[in-house]
Amino acid sequence: MALGDLPTGDEKRVRVRDMFDRIAPRYDALNRVISVGLDQRWRRRALDKIAVGAGDRVVDLACGTGDFCELVASRGASVVGVDFAMQMLRQARRRGLDFPSVQGDGEWLPFRSASVDVVTCGFALRNFVSLEAVLREIARIVRPGGRIALIDVDRPGWAPLRAAHSLYFDRVVPFIGGLVSDRSAYRYLPQSTAYLPPPAELRGMLQAAGFLEVDRETLMLGAAQILTGVRGPLTPVGLARGGRPS
Repeated sequence: MALGDLPTGDEKRVRVRDMFDRIAPRYDALNRVISVGLDQRWRRRALDKIAVGAGDRVVDLACGTGDFCELVASRGASVVGVDFAMQMLRQARRRGLDFPSVQGDGEWLPFRSASVDVVTCGFALRNFVSLEAVLREIARIVRPGGRIALIDVDRPGWAPLRAAHSLYFDRVVPFIGGLVSDRSAYRYLPQSTAYLPPPAELRGMLQAAGFLEVDRETLMLGAAQILTGVRGPLTPVGLARGGRPS
């Protein structure tokens, strides 16, 4: 699907939130099936890359039902989950997870400037209305020298592999999702890769937001990607929204 055929602006915000509220009860099980059980391994890899550990203050953006939060907490770090779909946060509670969480939008995070050490985000970049605004907001709350790890899907570059991946991702995934959960939601999720900028543009957006040492690692022959970076020095503009850093 072309980007022009997908919702944008406030329509996207409402549709995506409603969609994740609907699929929350079976979201975890389907993630394991769709990623062939690799999604948790990719999360652990992302945390390893930025050395998350005891003493780190972490915000997991678009935390969903808490997969990243659970892994972060197991390393001795403190974590707060943020998601704008309330049913996702409630599903995390039903799973028995007790990390602090808040319903919120990635463009307006309820944290003081330079107040956290790490921001993580798993498989949600393409679901934000304005990715640039979200990256700026992430940069605002991360202290200088703090780190980010962002995971999302991708499309392989090599044509034969891309075709095989498309067969699975664009046809099999919606079929499985329709059987187990919500057909329209799992038809949208593969289509939503159209929202993701090309790698060079995505790297440039991170650098423009204030991140240094930006790195992109591809996974599963290009089916997914991990983006990491280190927060550069703060500027007066970067502090404008949140006031004095804690």
